[in-house]
Amino acid sequence: MDQPRVRWLALTPATTVLTRLSIRDLVLIEAVDIDFDDGLVVLTGETGAGKSILLDGLGLALGDRAEQRLVRDGANQAVVTAVFALAPGHPARAMLVEAGHVEADEVVLRRVLTADGRSRALVNDQAATVGFLAALGETLVEVHGQGEARGLLRPETHRAILDAFGGHQADVAALATAYGHARAARAAHAAVEAAARDGSMRAAELERTLEQFAELEPKPGEEAELASTRTRLNHAQKLAEILEAARAELADGHAVEARLRAAHRAIARGAGVDPELFRGIADALDRCLNETGEAIALIDAAGRGLVADPARQERIEQRLFGLRALARKHRVEVDALAGLETQLLAELASLEDRESAVKGAAEAMRAADADFVVAAKALGAARAGAAKRLDAAVMGELKPLKLDRASFRTRLAERPREAWTAEGAETVSFEVATNPGAPPGPLHKIASGGELARFMLVLKVVLAKVGTPTTLVFDEVDAGVGGAVADAVGARLARLGRAAQVLVVTHAPQVAARGHQHLRVMKDTRGGRTRIAVATLDASAKGEEIARMLAGARVTDEARAAAASLIRAGAS
Repeated sequence: MDQPRVRWLALTPATTVLTRLSIRDLVLIEAVDIDFDDGLVVLTGETGAGKSILLDGLGLALGDRAEQRLVRDGANQAVVTAVFALAPGHPARAMLVEAGHVEADEVVLRRVLTADGRSRALVNDQAATVGFLAALGETLVEVHGQGEARGLLRPETHRAILDAFGGHQADVAALATAYGHARAARAAHAAVEAAARDGSMRAAELERTLEQFAELEPKPGEEAELASTRTRLNHAQKLAEILEAARAELADGHAVEARLRAAHRAIARGAGVDPELFRGIADALDRCLNETGEAIALIDAAGRGLVADPARQERIEQRLFGLRALARKHRVEVDALAGLETQLLAELASLEDRESAVKGAAEAMRAADADFVVAAKALGAARAGAAKRLDAAVMGELKPLKLDRASFRTRLAERPREAWTAEGAETVSFEVATNPGAPPGPLHKIASGGELARFMLVLKVVLAKVGTPTTLVFDEVDAGVGGAVADAVGARLARLGRAAQVLVVTHAPQVAARGHQHLRVMKDTRGGRTRIAVATLDASAKGEEIARMLAGARVTDEARAAAASLIRAGAS
């Protein structure tokens, strides 16, 4: 009887898990459908049974490179479908919405590979790029095994992992805020400085311009007055002749004034006889005499003003030329020069405050930068403390996994001051040395094979409570070990399976005995054709499989008893 499929108590709906994998016509697989449980899922089978093909199929659904050879011989295409249950808030949800998909609690990744080598990707039955499929896959599954470089093996993830382990969320947020303020203050200072530089140039230009205004002292209405005077001086001789002729007509010989006076005397005699009759005439003649005298006086004054003065004429010409040239330069009318001078004086006065503005911006920039440095150093100190705790926790897990000759360290390398960012003042990288005295180096370059997978297991166990829960895949994490070491590997996988879904390909019965779900991969040859099948084992079949793993081809009662003992030990 099959085991009931339940969600393990340690896992919650907040955990993202692979729920189903369907493969059609991939290499030796005609049709395989696997429904996955939560917790620790073990895949066993004899060497060459096809376990790696299952992982290749999962990799295709996650955006791995497609190769034409993967299509089963005789088939038109291979199709792999992976279904994941998404936890609330999982990054994949936001990625789906941004790509135009409806947010859902489930995501279906499908890859179609045709016999001619073409490949198509679909997400929730909508066409997608392989790149988008791979990006989604990065958030859903971490594969740890031969040649894999995902998740923890990518150095660019180490800083965030250390911060999550150390609980630095508040320090990271404070640093990001301080960095934003410092960056804004630097930009503001640069802008004020640039404005000040431009202002200095403008001020110098204004000072030169205002010197020209000071020399001319333009006044409203001056142009018309100067132009009129210049015209008068240019025609002085002719105007003088006209005035002289007019004066002669009024005052010389039998001119108007003499005749008016004679008439006035005659009327005065008549007024002595009849005042009423002659009064109005006498008054009119008085007015005429007065106006005539005033006209003669004005003619004399105008004549005196027309005295030739070449120097004055030159001065008027020069001033009129200067005013008009200045007006053309500033593209205004001559009468507007006085108002423009007032505006330029006001602009110059406003530019005189530029030095104080630069000083203020510089002080604000220094203060913001000092706050950023304090925040960066605080986070750096917190990281240093967390690195020591992480190193100690990892080192404490190495000996039971036969890695006691290895060492692990979290390396914090301070960047040059100008390279500090919102992420901090240092880079973070995980390094290992697999032999005493050997220099430590990047995890994925120093460790190899089973060692690398076991290092990944240790890190995942230590970091089980931090980061985004994903489905973890370990490919032969127990390679090259047995006995107590294999049992230690199994214990840690089971512990990890209480916090996340873990798929492990294993040849170790000590590991298989601890599985929450047991899948057996088998190769069957009939009618000259080889096919791969996958069976979900119930309790009885699980015991028989573990006994086979212990005894080999001939399963004995002793092997069955040992298998039962391992299963009981794993369940305790």
